[in-house]
Amino acid sequence: MTALAHTGAAAGPDPLPLAAVASLAAGYLLAVSRDRRGWRRRRTAAWLAGCAVLAVALGPLAAGPGDPRAHMAQHLLLGMVAPLALALGAPVTLLLRVVPPPVGRRVGRFLRARAVHLLAHPVTAALLSTGGLALVLLTPLYAAAERNPVLHHALHVHYVAAGYLLAWSVAGPDPAPRRPRPAVRAGALLAAGAGHAVLAKYLYAHAATLPPGLPDRDVEALRAAARLMYYGGDVAELLLATAFFAAWYRRGRPRRPGRSADARPAAPGREPVAVSRRTRSRPSAAA
Repeated sequence: MTALAHTGAAAGPDPLPLAAVASLAAGYLLAVSRDRRGWRRRRTAAWLAGCAVLAVALGPLAAGPGDPRAHMAQHLLLGMVAPLALALGAPVTLLLRVVPPPVGRRVGRFLRARAVHLLAHPVTAALLSTGGLALVLLTPLYAAAERNPVLHHALHVHYVAAGYLLAWSVAGPDPAPRRPRPAVRAGALLAAGAGHAVLAKYLYAHAATLPPGLPDRDVEALRAAARLMYYGGDVAELLLATAFFAAWYRRGRPRRPGRSADARPAAPGREPVAVSRRTRSRPSAAA
C-alpha cells in the first residue's frame, strides 16, 4: 500500500531511481523487439504507463516541497497505481517468449519454488503490503528513514515490490503456478482494502502523535494526507478489482468458434502456432 514520503526527499529527485525506471522501460522494449511472434500492444502500453507513473512519483513529486499531501500522492503512485500497470504488462510471459528454452525452464522452476509460491500468495502479498505500511507508520521506522537515504530508498523498493506482488497474485496475467481460486484472491483484496482504510482513519485520528518521532509536525497537513490515503487508496483498489473481474470474465467467456484456445499469436504473414497442453505452462487468471 502506501505511506507518507520522507521529508528528506523533498530536496530534489535522485537520478539513480529515475535511471532504474528508464532501464525497466528500455529492457521491456528490447524484449518486445525480439519477440518474433508479435507482442500485444496493450501489454506494452501498460508497462510503459507503469514506468511513467514511477517516473512521476520519483521525479516531480520527489522534487516538490515537503507537503505531506504531495508525499502521500507519491506513495499512492509507487505502492498501488504503478505496480498494477506493471503487472498488466505481463513481463514474465514476455521473458519466457524471448529467452532460450534452457533459460525458460529455469524460470519455470523458479516460479514453481515453494518460496515464490508463498510470496505470491494473495494473503502473503496483502500482509506485506498493508502490514508493511502499518509497520512504517506506527513505529519509529518512518522517522529513521528521514535521516537515512539508504533506508528511504529501501522503503520505496518495498512499496513497489509489495504492490506488484499483490497485483500479480490477484489479477496479473503472468504465469502463477498453484494460484488460489478467485474467492481467495477476492477475499485477500477485500482484506487489504479494509486494512488500508482502517489505517488511514487511525492516522487521521492520531495525527498529533503518528508517525512517531517526527521533529516538526503539521497536524492539519497530516490529516489531509490521511484523507488522501483513504480516498486515493479506494480508487487504486477499485482499479485492481476491475482488473481482477475483467480477467475472471475473460477466462470464463465462451471461446470463438474455429479458434483454438492453444493458438499462440503469430507474426504477420504466419499462421498461429498451436501449443500442446502437455508442454504449455499452467494458465494464469488473465488472458
